[in-house]
Amino acid sequence: MHKDGSGPDAGHGARVKRLELCLAFANTLHWHASNQPHETLHTYEDFLAWSEGQNLISRHGVAALTRRGRREPRAAAAVYSRATSLREAIYRVFVACIARKAPADQDTRRLNEELQRAVAHYRIEFGTTTAAWCHAREADELDGPLWSIVQSAAELLLAEDLRERVGQCADAGGCGWLFLDLSKNHSRRWCSMQDCGNRAKQHRLQARPK
Repeated sequence: MHKDGSGPDAGHGARVKRLELCLAFANTLHWHASNQPHETLHTYEDFLAWSEGQNLISRHGVAALTRRGRREPRAAAAVYSRATSLREAIYRVFVACIARKAPADQDTRRLNEELQRAVAHYRIEFGTTTAAWCHAREADELDGPLWSIVQSAAELLLAEDLRERVGQCADAGGCGWLFLDLSKNHSRRWCSMQDCGNRAKQHRLQARPK
């Protein structure tokens, strides 16, 4: 059973990692804000591989869902379509939040559709001094990995202390990468200083008068 670590003893770092999950999923379409975005999830099995990399599902779970997906290709394709549709809704909702605008109705509706499906699979477990959100059972449904993703998005949107720290890469070419800006003065501008940040630095140096 996968536990998402959201109990009071999980710590700030675990909470941040959990809330960043939805942003990481939004970023599976590279160059999201450009005219030529690059897809990294081409199939349902790609989605499973990404989910395993995010510790949403075990290797055993991936193997089981891969077999089921091959037995039920239409159902697997439908989940893949839901996943990419949810991804785009999450991306647009947070871009709207960054711009201090209300998200489009179709995007909030898409988010809520998946949230309603996911909630049925969660329960609260109690320890002696803590409580935690947990999957009610092993995520053996084809859409199981979506549950944690939509939970992450909902929780981040409701987290006033972190929602306003969601930023978007300022690269002029349309990187569009979403991130949580945890810098003390909220000064982060790039997906990475080694990537878009370094490219912008080089452009500034080249633009200087000689």
